[in-house]
Amino acid sequence: MVERADPVGAGTVELWRGTVRRLTWSAVASNALGAIAVFLLLGLLLPFSPTDRLLLNGIVAAVYLPVALVAGTVWARRRGAAVDRWIEEDRSPTPEERRLVLNEPTQTVVISGVFWVLAAVLFTALNLPSSGWSALVVGSALLLGGETTCAVGYLLSERIIRPITILALAGSAAPERYGPGVAGRLAMAWSLGTGIPLLGILTIATAGLIDPNEDPALLAATIAFLAGIGLLVGSFAITVASRSVAEPIAAVRRAMAQVEEGLYDTRVPVDDGSEVGLLEAGFNSMAAGLAERERLRDLFGRHVGWEVAEAALAREGEVELGGELREVGVVFVDVIDSTGLAMRRRPHEVVELLNRFFSLVVETIEEHGGWVNKFEGDAALCVFGAPSARPDAAGDALRAARALNERMLGLEGATAGIGVSAGPAVAGNVGARERFEYTVIGDPVNEAARLCELAKQRPTRLLASHAVLRRADAAEAANWEVGDSVVLRGRGEPTQIAVPRPRLTAVS
Repeated sequence: MVERADPVGAGTVELWRGTVRRLTWSAVASNALGAIAVFLLLGLLLPFSPTDRLLLNGIVAAVYLPVALVAGTVWARRRGAAVDRWIEEDRSPTPEERRLVLNEPTQTVVISGVFWVLAAVLFTALNLPSSGWSALVVGSALLLGGETTCAVGYLLSERIIRPITILALAGSAAPERYGPGVAGRLAMAWSLGTGIPLLGILTIATAGLIDPNEDPALLAATIAFLAGIGLLVGSFAITVASRSVAEPIAAVRRAMAQVEEGLYDTRVPVDDGSEVGLLEAGFNSMAAGLAERERLRDLFGRHVGWEVAEAALAREGEVELGGELREVGVVFVDVIDSTGLAMRRRPHEVVELLNRFFSLVVETIEEHGGWVNKFEGDAALCVFGAPSARPDAAGDALRAARALNERMLGLEGATAGIGVSAGPAVAGNVGARERFEYTVIGDPVNEAARLCELAKQRPTRLLASHAVLRRADAAEAANWEVGDSVVLRGRGEPTQIAVPRPRLTAVS
């Protein structure tokens, strides 16, 4: 995973200085090589060139080239002074400083282009007294050579400036488009590798047809020279242009694979001001949205229970109020003497104890296929069989209650009563359209709560109704024994009570 760097930080100044050095050397090298290639073409190979003024052209070129390179370097350095201040002041860039960074490749073309146009004007005027045709040839060759050099300079500087572009954009999209996009870069690469060399070859071939007195060997050498330049420069240009598009796409593809694996904090560096940068920034926005969605999903699941959350998220359309009849098992757990506990302990100690108590409840209930529907102060309502049906909801509730009762022995500072019931109940969304909750309503819930109250007064701390045993599988029912009948609070008829068999000391 490639994480974007902070807008500022250690090493940023050195990164910028190294970038400036690479930009300077790439500009000097591309313009110098372009000038040498044009001079060789005009002085040695190209027909109709002013051979009678070759020495004068060479002297002027030897003076003009270093002057232009120095002047261009100073121009570029002065323009980058604002970026220097941003980097050295260790802060985020202003919009103007961001614009300067994003326009750096274009500005490289502008600076180079100005000196190539001046060279074309200068050398055209220098050769005009010799021959108007020769002067036109020189000026045209310089303009075409300048176009090639500027395009190469743009591709190089766009690639070199990328680490600073990452810092300037800081993971977000550029406020507006800067520089050529994918189509423009491919067209630029085509012009360097095919368009300009073919134009030169076409011009030479046409000239040879018009004037048959030209030396065929010289024409062939000129065409071979242009073809070789086109092959070398075109291969370089298409490589740089294609990598400027392919590498960001590959980074996005790798990042998408990490997101698919659940790594939602994955980000890709935004290093481009064109639609490529929009793609990178769009991925970052998507990943951030997925991370936020997963966070809300996790929070939602913790609040309502994972089964309820999954059922709600899987439902298409708006969640409706109401419920459906389900066969459920219910476990109600309540801390004994919570009032006295609050009086004997400090509030934060009570909260810490309750958190340990509820952690124990949640872990045990979920191990046996249930979920905690709600926390009621220091009590918990646990449900089996809703929203997802279970083949033996009553048996699951009994097994979970026995395991929880055993584990409560290891909880220091608190004891709890546990009541278990089972039977038909309505499970669904209850409340208003603006605010509702998923819950279970029915006689098993009331009976489990009343059994929990009674269990607080019994040594076993755990009671189940006989109705649960009738619904549970025989293997689990054998772990319980039926005891006396009691009229529970709020009920008119007695309820036969079951307790775990004393011989059981652990739950497998």
